[in-house]
Amino acid sequence: MMIKVDYAGKHVFVAGGTSGINLALAEAFASSGASVSVVSRDGERVQRAVERLRALGAKAAGAAVDVRDPVTLTETVGGFSAQLGLIDVVVSGAAGNFLCPAERLSPNGFRTVVDIDLNGSFNVMHAAFEHLRKPGASLIHITAPQSSVPMRYQVHCAAAKAGVDQMTRVLALEWGPLGIRVNAISPGPIDETEGFARLIAPDEKTRSRAQGHVPLRRFGRTEDIANLALFLGSDHAGYVSGAVIPCDGGGALESVKPAIEAAGSKGNQ
Repeated sequence: MMIKVDYAGKHVFVAGGTSGINLALAEAFASSGASVSVVSRDGERVQRAVERLRALGAKAAGAAVDVRDPVTLTETVGGFSAQLGLIDVVVSGAAGNFLCPAERLSPNGFRTVVDIDLNGSFNVMHAAFEHLRKPGASLIHITAPQSSVPMRYQVHCAAAKAGVDQMTRVLALEWGPLGIRVNAISPGPIDETEGFARLIAPDEKTRSRAQGHVPLRRFGRTEDIANLALFLGSDHAGYVSGAVIPCDGGGALESVKPAIEAAGSKGNQ
C-alpha cells in the first residue's frame, strides 16, 4: 500500500524513470497527483512510460537522453520545466552495473559504470538546479549497499556509488541554505526488477540463500522504495537532508553480498 501524500501541482523529474525501481517511483508520484517528467536512453521505453503515467491521470513528458550527455540533458530539463513548471522533486536513478572480477575488468568497463552512476548523477542534479523550486525542492539519489560494504566483482559500482553518497552530503551542505534538501535511498534486493534477477538471484539456490540473510525474511518490493521516496519528497521530511537511508528489510548489506559473490564466481565479463 502506498502512503498518501498529495503532490497535486508539483513537478517531479525522474532520471532513469522508464523501468524498474525508477519507473515505480515515477508512477507513485503520478498516482499522488504530480506532473512527472522522465528520461532514459531508450526511446521506446520513454514512450511507454509516458503513456503509463498519463493513464494514471498525470501530466507527463519524456525524452530519450543519456545522462552522460550534460548539454542535451540540460536542454531537456529546461524544456520539461517550461512545460510542467519548476521542479519540486528530482530522483536521480540512472545506473549501469554488471559482475566482473577486478583483474578482468577493462578500464572502459570501469569508466562506463562510473560515467553513468556517478558522473550521470552529478549531471542530473546540475541540469536541474536552475529549474528547482527554491526554497522547497527535494533531491533524491538512488544509491546502493555497495557504496559502503565492499563486495567482490563490484569494484566499479562500489566506487561510483560511494561517490554518489558523498555527493549527496556535499550538495546538502551547499544547497541547504537555498532551501533545497538532498538525500539518498539505498535499496536492498527488490524482487520486481531486471537487475534483481541478473545480479542477486540468477537461480533458485542463490535466491534462497539471499532471502535467508534478510532479517525480515522477504525481498523488497518497488512500493517499499516508492513509499520512502514519497516521504522524502514531501514536507513530512522537511528537516531531513544529507541522509543516506537504507530500505533493505534490515539486512540487504548481508543479503545482497553472498548472492552477488556467488553469482560472480560463475561469471566471466
